[in-house]
Amino acid sequence: MTKLYGIRSCGSCQLATRWLDEHEINYEFIDVRRQGVDEATIARWQEKLGWETLLNKRSITWRKIPPFDREDLNPDKARELILNFPTVMKRPVLDTQKMVLLGFDKHAYADVGLK
Repeated sequence: MTKLYGIRSCGSCQLATRWLDEHEINYEFIDVRRQGVDEATIARWQEKLGWETLLNKRSITWRKIPPFDREDLNPDKARELILNFPTVMKRPVLDTQKMVLLGFDKHAYADVGLK
């Protein structure tokens, strides 16, 4: 099943859910703030997208993370940050199991065969 990971208050996540709803695409919305994301899923995203791509270094969450936790980043440390601070990841993440898309782009969503 297609899953959309994000937070309800995120404008890009709202655009993505609206697009999916308008195109009658079945999906499950995962609120990362409330439900979190499991380590295996994050590792798979890192493999497909790159660990640097997943981190939102311009977010409020990033600025609240102690500086020593933001230093010397690597895939494992980045994964740990997302596990502990899920809103530090860029969003939304659309996961179809075959493909992972980061951010909302209606053309990219259409290109993956969602409609």
